[in-house]
Amino acid sequence: MSTEVQSGFGCRVCGERHVLSLSYSVKAPMAAAAIPVEELDQRVVITPDQCVIDGRDFYLRGRILVPVIGLEEPFVWGIWAEVSPKSFVRTNELWTVEGREQEAAFPGWLNTQLPVFGDTYNLEVSVQTQPVGQRPQFRVVDQDHPLAVEQRDGITMERVEAIAEMMLHPVLQNGRPARTAVTS
Repeated sequence: MSTEVQSGFGCRVCGERHVLSLSYSVKAPMAAAAIPVEELDQRVVITPDQCVIDGRDFYLRGRILVPVIGLEEPFVWGIWAEVSPKSFVRTNELWTVEGREQEAAFPGWLNTQLPVFGDTYNLEVSVQTQPVGQRPQFRVVDQDHPLAVEQRDGITMERVEAIAEMMLHPVLQNGRPARTAVTS
């Protein structure tokens, strides 16, 4: 890991020194979080990589990789996308099959809000299966979306720090911190 990342950064919001993360992830799709707690066991089947709700809505956990200018390792958004039943079943069929990354990409729709980019719910992505043991990679379809621009062009270390500040100190809403399910 880069020395800059290991040494952390001075936060302009609170003045503290924070560890700088190159990864933020979400543990469950938004749709699962919307289900009442008392109904979760009956309606949701979830693993660290897949989720099925009510036997009809299918989600995969994947990664959006964003190059960081000057670093070899990318910034990673670990998020969820809803996929068709057919794509979900095919992904399951290939879960442990070597060479599965040769499969054609398929469409998905983000089921994660990334507060850094405003509304990302239902943002279309192309889902590309990766080698066994790796989560799929998502590529934003709308090339004008700010997330797609960062995914294509990369970001600076200053942008990584700004993202960290936004994630660590969400904008206040009605006098209380904004809720976000994204963690480092």
